[in-house]
Amino acid sequence: MNDALAATENRIIERFRDSVRGPKRNGLFALWLLMRTCDGVLPPSPLTQRSHRRRLESLKSRLSSLSLQPPLRKALTHGIDQLRDGTADAAARTIGSLVEPVRETLGADAGQSIAMALLAAESWCQSTDQS
Repeated sequence: MNDALAATENRIIERFRDSVRGPKRNGLFALWLLMRTCDGVLPPSPLTQRSHRRRLESLKSRLSSLSLQPPLRKALTHGIDQLRDGTADAAARTIGSLVEPVRETLGADAGQSIAMALLAAESWCQSTDQS
Protein backbone atom coordinates (compact mmCIF):
# COMPACT_ATOMS: atom_id res chain seq x y z
CA MET A 1 0.00 0.00 0.00
CA ASN A 2 1.18 3.45 -0.88
CA ASP A 3 1.77 5.33 2.38
CA ALA A 4 0.50 8.56 0.87
CA LEU A 5 -2.91 7.09 0.06
CA ALA A 6 -3.11 5.03 3.25
CA ALA A 7 -4.09 8.10 5.28
CA THR A 8 -6.94 8.86 2.89
CA GLU A 9 -8.12 5.27 2.95
CA ASN A 10 -8.05 5.30 6.77
CA ARG A 11 -10.14 8.49 6.88
CA ILE A 12 -12.68 6.94 4.50
CA ILE A 13 -12.85 3.81 6.67
CA GLU A 14 -13.41 5.94 9.79
CA ARG A 15 -16.24 7.84 8.10
CA PHE A 16 -17.70 4.53 6.86
CA ARG A 17 -17.62 3.07 10.36
CA ASP A 18 -19.47 6.11 11.75
CA SER A 19 -22.11 6.25 9.00
CA VAL A 20 -25.56 4.65 8.92
CA ARG A 21 -26.89 2.37 6.19
CA GLY A 22 -27.87 4.03 2.96
CA PRO A 23 -26.47 5.76 -0.12
CA LYS A 24 -23.87 7.74 1.83
CA ARG A 25 -22.44 4.62 3.44
CA ASN A 26 -22.53 2.83 0.08
CA GLY A 27 -20.75 5.82 -1.45
CA LEU A 28 -17.98 5.67 1.14
CA PHE A 29 -17.55 1.96 0.53
CA ALA A 30 -17.44 2.45 -3.25
CA LEU A 31 -14.96 5.31 -2.84
CA TRP A 32 -12.73 3.15 -0.66
CA LEU A 33 -12.80 0.37 -3.28
CA LEU A 34 -11.84 2.80 -6.04
CA MET A 35 -9.06 4.31 -3.95
CA ARG A 36 -7.67 0.80 -3.35
CA THR A 37 -7.71 0.27 -7.11
CA CYS A 38 -5.88 3.56 -7.69
CA ASP A 39 -3.39 2.61 -5.00
CA GLY A 40 -2.72 -0.62 -6.87
CA VAL A 41 -1.19 1.17 -9.85
CA LEU A 42 0.95 3.64 -7.91
CA PRO A 43 4.58 3.04 -6.95
CA PRO A 44 6.40 1.69 -5.07
CA SER A 45 4.70 -1.70 -5.67
CA PRO A 46 2.18 -1.52 -8.50
CA LEU A 47 0.10 -4.57 -9.34
CA THR A 48 0.74 -6.55 -12.48
CA GLN A 49 -1.48 -5.61 -15.44
CA ARG A 50 -3.36 -8.88 -15.09
CA SER A 51 -4.07 -8.32 -11.39
CA HIS A 52 -5.09 -4.75 -12.10
CA ARG A 53 -7.56 -5.84 -14.80
CA ARG A 54 -9.06 -8.40 -12.41
CA ARG A 55 -9.40 -5.79 -9.69
CA LEU A 56 -11.12 -3.40 -12.10
CA GLU A 57 -13.61 -6.06 -13.18
CA SER A 58 -14.36 -6.94 -9.56
CA LEU A 59 -14.83 -3.27 -8.75
CA LYS A 60 -17.17 -2.74 -11.69
CA SER A 61 -19.24 -5.75 -10.65
CA ARG A 62 -19.42 -4.65 -7.00
CA LEU A 63 -20.40 -1.07 -7.85
CA SER A 64 -23.30 -2.26 -9.99
CA SER A 65 -25.05 -3.64 -6.90
CA LEU A 66 -24.66 -0.53 -4.72
CA SER A 67 -27.21 2.23 -4.34
CA LEU A 68 -25.22 5.40 -5.05
CA GLN A 69 -26.09 9.05 -5.62
CA PRO A 70 -26.01 9.82 -9.38
CA PRO A 71 -23.06 12.29 -9.38
CA LEU A 72 -20.92 9.83 -7.43
CA ARG A 73 -21.95 6.84 -9.56
CA LYS A 74 -21.05 8.79 -12.71
CA ALA A 75 -17.65 9.82 -11.29
CA LEU A 76 -16.84 6.28 -10.14
CA THR A 77 -17.82 4.79 -13.49
CA HIS A 78 -15.70 7.37 -15.28
CA GLY A 79 -12.85 6.60 -12.87
CA ILE A 80 -12.97 2.91 -13.74
CA ASP A 81 -12.76 3.79 -17.43
CA GLN A 82 -9.76 6.06 -16.79
CA LEU A 83 -7.96 3.35 -14.84
CA ARG A 84 -8.08 0.84 -17.70
CA ASP A 85 -4.52 1.69 -18.83
CA GLY A 86 -3.20 0.97 -15.32
CA THR A 87 -0.73 3.85 -15.02
CA ALA A 88 0.07 6.20 -12.17
CA ASP A 89 -1.06 9.12 -14.34
CA ALA A 90 -4.44 7.41 -14.82
CA ALA A 91 -4.73 7.01 -11.05
CA ALA A 92 -3.98 10.70 -10.50
CA ARG A 93 -6.55 11.73 -13.15
CA THR A 94 -9.13 9.42 -11.59
CA ILE A 95 -8.57 10.78 -8.09
CA GLY A 96 -8.71 14.34 -9.44
CA SER A 97 -12.06 13.69 -11.12
CA LEU A 98 -13.50 12.49 -7.80
CA VAL A 99 -12.86 15.56 -5.65
CA GLU A 100 -15.96 17.59 -6.55
CA PRO A 101 -18.50 14.72 -6.81
CA VAL A 102 -17.29 13.36 -3.48
CA ARG A 103 -17.51 16.79 -1.87
CA GLU A 104 -21.05 17.20 -3.25
CA THR A 105 -22.37 13.77 -2.26
CA LEU A 106 -20.32 12.69 0.76
CA GLY A 107 -19.37 16.00 2.34
CA ALA A 108 -16.53 18.47 2.57
CA ASP A 109 -14.38 16.24 4.80
CA ALA A 110 -14.47 13.38 2.32
CA GLY A 111 -13.74 15.79 -0.53
CA GLN A 112 -10.76 17.17 1.37
CA SER A 113 -9.44 13.64 1.92
CA ILE A 114 -9.63 12.97 -1.81
CA ALA A 115 -7.91 16.29 -2.57
CA MET A 116 -5.06 15.23 -0.27
CA ALA A 117 -4.86 11.86 -2.06
CA LEU A 118 -4.68 13.74 -5.36
CA LEU A 119 -1.64 15.69 -4.15
CA ALA A 120 0.03 12.44 -3.11
CA ALA A 121 -0.71 10.74 -6.45
CA GLU A 122 0.52 13.77 -8.40
CA SER A 123 3.76 13.84 -6.42
CA TRP A 124 4.32 10.16 -7.28
CA CYS A 125 3.74 10.93 -10.94
CA GLN A 126 6.17 13.86 -10.86
CA SER A 127 8.84 11.84 -9.05
CA THR A 128 8.63 9.01 -11.58
CA ASP A 129 8.69 11.49 -14.50
CA GLN A 130 11.91 13.03 -13.18
CA SER A 131 13.63 9.65 -12.69
